[in-house]
Amino acid sequence: MEGESATKKIKIKVTIIGDGAVGKTSLIQKFTKGIFQTDYIKTIGAQLTNYETEIDGYRIELIFWDIAGQDDFHFLRPSFYRGSKAAIIVYSLEENDLGRRSFDHITTWYNDVKQFCGDIPVVLFVNKVDLVNEESLNREKIQNLVKELNLLDYYLTSAKTGQGLDQAYNALIKKIPR
Repeated sequence: MEGESATKKIKIKVTIIGDGAVGKTSLIQKFTKGIFQTDYIKTIGAQLTNYETEIDGYRIELIFWDIAGQDDFHFLRPSFYRGSKAAIIVYSLEENDLGRRSFDHITTWYNDVKQFCGDIPVVLFVNKVDLVNEESLNREKIQNLVKELNLLDYYLTSAKTGQGLDQAYNALIKKIPR
């Protein structure tokens, strides 16, 4: 058709979940804007960020829904999940209570996704890899959980350095049904 682009444009909602302070907002900002802020700013409710890319002849507009991880906002989550085509669960590798709790809560976040979104692609971002020695990571523990929950995969990421982000986001985008 005359004047119409040969490239189809598709809007895709991607929900990013995980405990508070694991780096969800920072991961989105680093991927979409190339920036990293050192100051922690708590997300209230949900924050939306749009990002456009082209993959396999499709012009894709990703709408990242960064959902607050604090329990104060649990009652809002069902409405925020609605319409999601994919989800990213983020946990922190920090060697402290935050890191341990965020790993322990992965299954809870996954169950939320399944309850409110059905069978959509879900990946795990193992974040803050820049804060640990990668060789000391218990990859078997992570791989077992990925297999148990039937996640697409896991990716070691760093919002600070950008490590793993392009690979992780692009792998997820390619798995989202169009």
